[in-house]
Order: sequence, then C-alpha cells, then structure tokens
Amino acid sequence: MIIQNLRKVISFVKKDFLEAVSYKLSFFMQIGSIFFSIAIFFFLSKVFGQVISKELERYGGDFFSFVLIGLAFTSYYSLGLTSFSSTIRDAQLKGTLEALLVTPTPLPLIVFGSSLWGFFYATVRVVLYLLIGAFFFNAKLMSNYLPAGFVLLLTIMAFCAIGILSASFIMVFKRGDPIYWIFGSASTIIGGIYFPIFVLPPFLQKCAVLLPITHALEAMRLLLLKGCTFETVWPQIRLLIVFIVILMPISIAAFKYAVKTAKREGSLIQY
Repeated sequence: MIIQNLRKVISFVKKDFLEAVSYKLSFFMQIGSIFFSIAIFFFLSKVFGQVISKELERYGGDFFSFVLIGLAFTSYYSLGLTSFSSTIRDAQLKGTLEALLVTPTPLPLIVFGSSLWGFFYATVRVVLYLLIGAFFFNAKLMSNYLPAGFVLLLTIMAFCAIGILSASFIMVFKRGDPIYWIFGSASTIIGGIYFPIFVLPPFLQKCAVLLPITHALEAMRLLLLKGCTFETVWPQIRLLIVFIVILMPISIAAFKYAVKTAKREGSLIQY
C-alpha cells in the first residue's frame, strides 16, 4: 500500500513537472523575474533603508536583507494559501475532479500529491532568492540552515492547513473564497513581509499576532539575519505548532465535508 501510494505521488509530481516545463518561455521568465524583483527592493533600500533603521536593529539593521527574507518566503505563503484551491478549481474546469475522487486513492493523498510539485518549485525559488540576494546584492545572511529548515517545515504545514480550508470553499461554492481574501490580504499588509510589524498601530500589531506568517518571518529573520539560536526562536516555533494543531484537523474535516456535500448535490463536475 505504501509503495503504491508513493507511486501515485510520483505520478502527480511528474505530471505537474511536465506541464510546467512544457511552457518553456513562461518557466524561464518566472526565474528571471526573481532577479528583477530583488533588484527593485535593493535600490529602494538605498533610498529608504535609513528611514526605519531603528526598527530594523532587532534584525541586524539592513533593510534589504530584511525584505529579501520576506520576498523569498512569500512564495510559500502564497502557494500554501492557493495551491489546493487552484488544484481543485483546475480539476473542476478540466472535468477530472470526479474521476480522481472515484479512484481508490485516499483523499489526503490527492490533495497533497496534486500540490507537491508546487512546493518543490517554491523551494527552488526561495533558494534562488537567497543566492541571488547574497552573491549579487551582498545580502547579509547567516548559516543557521538546520533550524531555519525546521521552521520552514512548520511554516509550510501551517499555510497548508489554511490552504486546505480555502479549497473547501472552492469545492462547494466554485468561486468566492473568503479564506484567501482574509488571510492573503492580512498577511500581505500586516504580516511583516515588507516592513517590521512594530511600525504598525498597536491594534494592527495585535491582529498580526493571529497570522502564521508573522511568526514564521520573525523566526526566519532572527535565524538568518542575526544568527540566533533555536532556543531564541522557540516562542515563534511554539506558536506555529499551535496553529498547525488547531487548523489542520479543522481544515481536513472541512474538506471532507465539502467533498460529501458536492457529491450529494451532484456538483463535482460543475464549475
């Protein structure tokens, strides 16, 4: 059974990989866009970096390195929030969703297998962001890769939980996804991607604490920009674990309920 499921996962990844590389121009343009987005914030840091230097002392004082971490790891938060719902939506439009759900493949395997290539590609993008930032723009990064990798794993799991909940709405309502609208917008504005949350009004700072991306980026920056230890970022790690423990069972249950509802209403193939 394990080997059979592993083969199915490999099939999902192979399918998505072949589809991605078949559009060669788009594939290489996405890679090239990484360099240009980094360059834009590099030159912005030259102009505005000193304005918020006091707020950046906690992270080493370098605005460009601060933003680079935010840019790199938004790949994961965007993917976590949208990959499952976009996979469901794409399968609805292509008419393959019902065929997948009637196979003996477990539902969690379908959900995760369909998005695995996206997370692998996001990892490549993150590595490119960090390498280009370090070698071409002299970003100041530390080498705490092992604890950073553990934080990244927890971050992906937290984002995936929200993404599966988002996919539940797409399964039933086809269009209109309040989960992505709420978490996506809030994460972009107050999640600390482009500026420290300390510059926000106190009320928004309290709201930012409710977002997984806030704690994920805080831990990543302390590890990669300040060289802090695992013990230093344990409060952020603990909060990410709490998010996962609470959100993952809820999202899986919601997705199963959404599938049952769609089957009962006969709307699996509707889009």
